[in-house]
Amino acid sequence: MSGNIMETSGLQASYGDSQALFGIDFQLAKGELVAIIGANGAGKSTFMKALTGLVKVPANSVCLHGKPIGGLPPGEIVRKGLALVPEGRRLFPSLTVEENLLMGAFARRSGPWNLQRLYKLFPILAEKAKHPSTSLSGGQQQLVAIGRALMSNPEVLLCDELSLGLAPVVIKEIYDSLPLVVTEGMSVVIVEQDVVMAQTVSRRIYCFQEGRVSLEGASGDLTREQISHAYFGVCS
Repeated sequence: MSGNIMETSGLQASYGDSQALFGIDFQLAKGELVAIIGANGAGKSTFMKALTGLVKVPANSVCLHGKPIGGLPPGEIVRKGLALVPEGRRLFPSLTVEENLLMGAFARRSGPWNLQRLYKLFPILAEKAKHPSTSLSGGQQQLVAIGRALMSNPEVLLCDELSLGLAPVVIKEIYDSLPLVVTEGMSVVIVEQDVVMAQTVSRRIYCFQEGRVSLEGASGDLTREQISHAYFGVCS
């Protein structure tokens, strides 16, 4: 295996008889932020679910530090160092903000992230700590979802549609926090509908189209025409 912290090789995934991913090869280096773009139904969220055990895949198709983790139970994958910020946030509605954050610490992994560190990064969460999570705005709930994932002290943070339905000022706050996470040595994968934002914050981009990688390259090197063709064009 290479020196990548995580990679997939020929990753395929299906929902029953319907195949959603067709041979995805993906690499992620330590401290790297990679963006995945693509139209609705391109397979982006399925890919994230496959990485985290929410969709069953062959063991050797997903590797962390060169060791196969494909198909392991989600809780075991979290303990090995992957954490997901799911699309739609998926907070526990019966719990307070702080209780939601503490749910992320069940993996008992050592690392720099704890409640005090999170409250310094997102001060609004300290103010709302004892409030029901359902009382927060959509943007604040997204911060809780990110914080919950960070509480597991992952090596790889997976973020599915962070900016979906949020105001621009909230999106800026969220993306302004990611460089700090990466400078700690954590690697980050984001699924993002906003192509300009994806290019701005990431080092590399993968474009998915119909369950396949239609384009991959350094974010600053890809042209609008290349991305448009990969986004909407027919895969060979």
